[in-house]
Amino acid sequence: MVFDISALTTDFYELTMMQGYFLNNENPDVVFDMFYRKNPFDGGYAVFAGLDEMLSELESLNFSTNDIAYLKSLGIFDQRFLDYLSTYRFHGDIYAPREGTTVFPGEPLVRVHTKLIDAQLIESLLLNTINFQTLIATKAMRVCTAAKDGVVMEFGLRRAQGMDGGLSASRAAYIGGCKLTSNTLAGKVFGIPVGGTMAHSWVMAYDNELEAFREFAKIYPNNCILLIDTYDTLGSGIENAIIVGKEQKAKGLKMGVRIDSGDLSYLARAVRQRLDEAGLEDATICVSNDLTEEIITTLVNDGVPINSWGVGTNLVTGGSQSALGGVYKLAAKRLESGAFQPTIKVSNSYAKTTNPGIKQIYRFYGPDELAVADLITLDDEDIDEMIKDKKDIVFYHPFTDGDLFVMGRDKYRYARVEKLLNMVMKDGKICMDRVALKDIQAFAKESQSHFHKSYKRLINPHIYKVSLSRKLKDLKHDLILEAKGIKE
Repeated sequence: MVFDISALTTDFYELTMMQGYFLNNENPDVVFDMFYRKNPFDGGYAVFAGLDEMLSELESLNFSTNDIAYLKSLGIFDQRFLDYLSTYRFHGDIYAPREGTTVFPGEPLVRVHTKLIDAQLIESLLLNTINFQTLIATKAMRVCTAAKDGVVMEFGLRRAQGMDGGLSASRAAYIGGCKLTSNTLAGKVFGIPVGGTMAHSWVMAYDNELEAFREFAKIYPNNCILLIDTYDTLGSGIENAIIVGKEQKAKGLKMGVRIDSGDLSYLARAVRQRLDEAGLEDATICVSNDLTEEIITTLVNDGVPINSWGVGTNLVTGGSQSALGGVYKLAAKRLESGAFQPTIKVSNSYAKTTNPGIKQIYRFYGPDELAVADLITLDDEDIDEMIKDKKDIVFYHPFTDGDLFVMGRDKYRYARVEKLLNMVMKDGKICMDRVALKDIQAFAKESQSHFHKSYKRLINPHIYKVSLSRKLKDLKHDLILEAKGIKE
């Protein structure tokens, strides 16, 4: 990340709680889970993103001399606590799926093993990074799914939430499938291909439209995309573009046009006809103008001849949804005996009651290599042995007691099983293999390929099964009764 991250990138109450733990010598080993409860955009999945960024931020996290001076000026923090912070480094182990993995509600996406003080400090930074990039990567995947074979370009910098938001959005959008970004800094920092055409001001800066197009073609002969809606799309715009297009063709070069306003369906069809009649069948059409996945889906399904899509505002801001809503909850704490005690947050809404204990996720695939269901288990369960011995495994609904099904080699069949949570940070140091962003993008696409198209529908998608193991289900039940003071 190009921006320096201070350890002050946390909510203030995290620091006040940390001081309380420090002064009371209350700093046991704990396990926290980050997860989300509802798929964004009323969709069927999310694309896990932001992991590499988050780990890099944690690895270098520290309080500068100026940070400590600021905290001291508040008159709230004890000097002993400030001295502790002055030499602070994050020490902890983190487990997570591969970045780009298709994920679902209720699954622990980031599992943090560390001291209580460390776990509190990193909460806001972790949630900020994972929540935002997962949201935008998911949005980008939806947009690219809608575009089918069309090229999607991320054009959102000028509408993003600040420079840091714009940079993170470009990274996440690329993971979700966008082919290039207009954000030049993102190109430098992350190696994302950059691109763009022209603004209306280019056309307006010249004495006439034809001159503007010719000058652009002269300077950028191999990237000649002409913006034709400055004055009259189906009048001077396309007429002048055709003149320049024929001049390009005579030189053995290609060209394209961009439409940034109006009825895109009508205009794109009319422009395509005019281009073809002029012998410019290989000229491309790019469109922009507040596009969403719903608009793109309609145009694609109607067979409108569009080759590429410039998507900005509704991509980098999340459009209809401003945040993922991921949360970070205590799942277990170590007792003086050395054993970990599962913890639970009980809510009047069962959907908000957390899953206790240290957990793992198993993804089951059918013989067709499509994912069938995910199973959340306790980390010390013998699921691997059960799979090896080809035993039947019971999947319990996370919210209702009577809803279950059995997965077996001979019944509801599975061909292979994948364990999703793997160690990515050990004692505050990244221990996973670092991969290029283009490889994360490729993996995100590959992960999506293992899900039936019904789960990826933009409207009313099929609900993917995420279940609890019998052991986790029983533990949750017992802890709820204990919290309510009920004895069976």
